[in-house]
Amino acid sequence: MTQQAVDELAHSFEAARPRLERIAYAVLGERGEAEDVVQETWLRLAGAAAEGEVRDVVGWCTVAVSRRAVDVLRSARHRREQYVGPWLPEPVLAAPPGGEGADPAEQVVLAETVAFALMVVLESLTPAERTAWVLHDVFGLPFPEVATAVGRSPEAVRRLASRARAHIGEGAPRLDVAQEEHRRVTAAFGAAVATGDLHHLLEVLDPAVVLTSDGGGEVSAARRPVLGDDAVARFVLGIAGRRSPTEVVQPVLVNSGPGFVAHDGGRVTLVVALAVSGGRVVRVDIVRAPSKLARVRLPG
Repeated sequence: MTQQAVDELAHSFEAARPRLERIAYAVLGERGEAEDVVQETWLRLAGAAAEGEVRDVVGWCTVAVSRRAVDVLRSARHRREQYVGPWLPEPVLAAPPGGEGADPAEQVVLAETVAFALMVVLESLTPAERTAWVLHDVFGLPFPEVATAVGRSPEAVRRLASRARAHIGEGAPRLDVAQEEHRRVTAAFGAAVATGDLHHLLEVLDPAVVLTSDGGGEVSAARRPVLGDDAVARFVLGIAGRRSPTEVVQPVLVNSGPGFVAHDGGRVTLVVALAVSGGRVVRVDIVRAPSKLARVRLPG
């Protein structure tokens, strides 16, 4: 390849990199792993292009990233099954629209980011089901292209996506999408926690709310889901009561949904993702594992 051809290939790849990373992240639930998969794909792309095997850079990379992500996910399943306590995805943060530090580029990234509550449900799918649903339902790839990525026939991946869709419908909460409702509920939740007001916190929690916390065996966290408004409220207030006086808590978008991040001197110490439906919080997911939070980027 000439240097000009190499430069053009690199330019095309870098333009596609953000979308490729979002695809890999949606399949894997780990941002660091997703970035590694995409970087590996660049090395493979350069070799394939030198042999004249690449006509459509974006299409070729989408297939390559998807296949590699499926392989990584399969190998990660055993590790996640041995994980101490619940395993939650690595969160992706952005400032709320119109809020301080809001970045239009971050909003573009979140537009193709699967909601955190859905990411949790995706963990119960097979790697093939998850990939078929992500590529078709989230990123809009037609089934023939999904089939190439997954290594199945178009009809087979159609069935995989259908099964995944049904499973997600059963397991994921029905989420409101009105931003004003999210802002109102998030503000009420944050105010109740900040003041330690159990009564007002109970008012904003659904009676059947579920809380999951991921400490990864590194820090204190509930080893099983916490069920019900009273138990969840007391658990949340217990965590808030142990917060360092130097920690700063601010509202953020967590995978495009409402939530909070706590940080101390720029080091993220906790991320809370909320799922809101019917004007109340129906799910609370708390990521506390330092190994995951080390890779979380603060908004802006």
